[in-house]
Amino acid sequence: MDLFDKCKNSLVENARAAGIYPYFHMLESRQDVEVIMEGKRRIMLGSNNYLGLTSNQRVIDAGVAALKKYGSGCSGSRFLNGTLELHVQLEEELARFLNKEAVMTFSTGFQSNLGIISAIVGRHDYMICDKENHASIYDGCRLSFGKMVRYRHSDMEDLEAQLKNIPESAGKLIITDGVFSMGGDIAKLPEIVELAQKYGARVMVDDAHGLGVLGENGRGTADYFGLTDKVDLIMGTFSKSLASIGGYVAGDYRVIDYVRHASRPFIFCASIPPASCATALEALHILEESPELPKRLMALAAHMRKGLKDRGIAIRDSITPIIPIYTYENERTFIKAKELYEEGVYVNPVLPPATPEGECLLRTSYMATHTEALLDEALDIIERVIGPSEKHE
Repeated sequence: MDLFDKCKNSLVENARAAGIYPYFHMLESRQDVEVIMEGKRRIMLGSNNYLGLTSNQRVIDAGVAALKKYGSGCSGSRFLNGTLELHVQLEEELARFLNKEAVMTFSTGFQSNLGIISAIVGRHDYMICDKENHASIYDGCRLSFGKMVRYRHSDMEDLEAQLKNIPESAGKLIITDGVFSMGGDIAKLPEIVELAQKYGARVMVDDAHGLGVLGENGRGTADYFGLTDKVDLIMGTFSKSLASIGGYVAGDYRVIDYVRHASRPFIFCASIPPASCATALEALHILEESPELPKRLMALAAHMRKGLKDRGIAIRDSITPIIPIYTYENERTFIKAKELYEEGVYVNPVLPPATPEGECLLRTSYMATHTEALLDEALDIIERVIGPSEKHE
């Protein structure tokens, strides 16, 4: 058998042949509430730029200044020649913001989960994962030598059943998204923490979609529930609310220092480029100064949820700025994404394995810089494209 025989994807090939392939559209303007994609104006409902800071002039100026001062890159690992004063400042300020002893940063969010989990979890340890956790968590579990078990999405009875089956002597790490990236629902963190204490487990929250969204001043999911001191590790990214690229983990100093010296994805990867580090830091400053931004974001999310429900569009109940519109089947998802795109609304079509089978969706997400008028325009287009005969209960 030729190794490359597997390099055939009938779903992709059929979608291209039918003219409904929805990926890799070219962006020709800044990431903003309205963009130019392939020569046409589109309302952007597919970005994780939750606070709208990618086009903020202060953020841009900070990146330009860092580029001029430090150059284009660090050309090395943080372990060796790749640590800038900017990296240290970002880690110290983010730790204070999150009310944790220490923070360490990674070059991407995906790499963060690879680096954290593989460093912490050993051969005789267990990782207990929500089935709808992000792909980077699953890959981090595979990279570790521990055993992964999964529980049904947000099913606390199933989580307890899994914990009961793990030997008391084993190390245990419960890992959950704070805000689930596809469904937009929030983890049942109080119940997770209670079960962790009952069964001697540690808790890690991937708060990539919680920072800048939930909690006081956008401090995230743990803060939202008043459980910052009960969550052992908080992971997050800079590519969403903080308008840059990179990731981090926050926790007790001794644990973070251990990961810093044991994480292969951290040790053997070049550090965050200076401009990216500076933009994340400036975005953090803006978030600290602007508690109205997360509040505005949540108000706009509520406006959009009401608008979709009033039009009979099937969505999952939550309060976050991630709102999935269920399309269920692969082909229908591609067709509706293309129709919306042609009508001037960009959304993200999501298929398995990012969703369970039969639960394909159009993922929409919102920014604090959207306006009600712009969202109402998008709602009218969504209703026209989805159509009364296409609605699902």
